[in-house]
Amino acid sequence: MFRLHRHGIASLAFIGLLFFSFLVPAQAIAGEVMVAVASNFTAPMKDIAARFQQHSGHTLIMAFGSSGKFTAQIHNGAPFEVFLSADQVKPEALIRAGFASADSRFTYALGRLALWTTTPDVDVCAQLHSGQFRKLALANPRLAPYGTAAQQTLAALALTDSVATRQVMGENIAQTWQFVSSGNAQLGFVALSQVMSGGHINNGSAWIVPDNLYQPIRQDAVLLKKGEPNPAARAFLAFLQSAEVTELIRGYGYHRE
Repeated sequence: MFRLHRHGIASLAFIGLLFFSFLVPAQAIAGEVMVAVASNFTAPMKDIAARFQQHSGHTLIMAFGSSGKFTAQIHNGAPFEVFLSADQVKPEALIRAGFASADSRFTYALGRLALWTTTPDVDVCAQLHSGQFRKLALANPRLAPYGTAAQQTLAALALTDSVATRQVMGENIAQTWQFVSSGNAQLGFVALSQVMSGGHINNGSAWIVPDNLYQPIRQDAVLLKKGEPNPAARAFLAFLQSAEVTELIRGYGYHRE
């Protein structure tokens, strides 16, 4: 009887352990990742986050802004674990300064530039050349690679001087989009991903700037030192390189190497 009783207890304990072996790991591995994301990648990142959470159970806590400001914040102790920059320069600088893992950096997207207006059925490129606008918005090239690409495009089109007095600069590409969206600027150089979804321009008219008019916008991701102990951070970076994500971001107009 005693043996049976002990066996019964042991059996119950075994069953209990077996039960928890199915329940606990899924909860134990579910974690959170703090991600700093360049503002041009806002729309695809929200889609990616939803899919990542569904696949892994992990949660992404995201902040969107200019890559330049995020870099400064990381230097000042911001708690980010992963950084999705709008360029390669800033992740490289963070690695050299000891804030990021050298072997974690990769290009997650090749950004593309678009000249955009909210007016439908407009030849936007012709409007730029003709000067039929009051204000032209672009991102500050000191803070945003898309601003640099816009300046390179204007130079390639020999329009730098003719539009100089009509430029209005956004702090980042999100603010640039707002200038045009609100009507404060009639034209603006924005990230193609801001006006495209599902492979189509979703509002107004856009001219997709040919790639040969500006230097490639290689957007790099990097694991920050604060994220090294977090398995969820590494899982997210692996998911970001998956075929599923590649297909998703192409719908927003990005290229992938």
